[in-house]
Amino acid sequence: MTALARRSLVPEILDGLAADDPRALRSRRDLARINALMFQAPIMASLLRRFLPRPPGRILEIGAGDGTFMLKVARRMARDWREVELTMLDRVDLVTPKLTADFAALGWAVETVTADVFDWAERADGRPFDAITVNLFLHHFDDAGLLRLFSLLRRKAPLLVATEPLRTGFALAAARFLPAIGVNDVTRHDAVESVRAGFRGSELSDLWSAAGGRPLEERRAGPFSHVFVGAARMPAEDAP
Repeated sequence: MTALARRSLVPEILDGLAADDPRALRSRRDLARINALMFQAPIMASLLRRFLPRPPGRILEIGAGDGTFMLKVARRMARDWREVELTMLDRVDLVTPKLTADFAALGWAVETVTADVFDWAERADGRPFDAITVNLFLHHFDDAGLLRLFSLLRRKAPLLVATEPLRTGFALAAARFLPAIGVNDVTRHDAVESVRAGFRGSELSDLWSAAGGRPLEERRAGPFSHVFVGAARMPAEDAP
């Protein structure tokens, strides 16, 4: 059995830093570059186009960070998707007025929610979302946490779309090479641990099924990314 056969979770440094810590600010800039190198935005946009046959009215992004990732996705979708209501949820409010204005220029309205995802999901009600998007967030949770999270999220929207780290030897080697592009110490540590905590095979599908949902797709996407799409209901629940 290889060292990467099972997920390994180690706390990431960025999660323990204050939002305005200079090392955190630098690491978030690094993450934007890493997202670009992993082609996360085009991968997410492609999945949304495939699995949402009609333009959505409401999207929830969990683990939204500073919102720059979803803005890149929105720019790819905005010609066909207008008047989208986007709710960005994160435990720290990092979204700037400029970013909100950038979304508005695309015809998207943004609401930010600062909360723990479990606390929010357990108490939130109101209109359901058309889809939930997740980028580089699910790998922070162990299987028990993911099972609980999936059980809560599938009540909020009919579709969940996730782009996560791929757990392979090649991806791990690439993460260890990141100092060559000048990332800081926080990113050097967290990138390696993200790969070790990432996904492969049908790991997310198995957990989504255990939570009562129906997996639609799970696969690698390129050399560094693992994608998962799940429907909220099992086929028996869809029957009249």
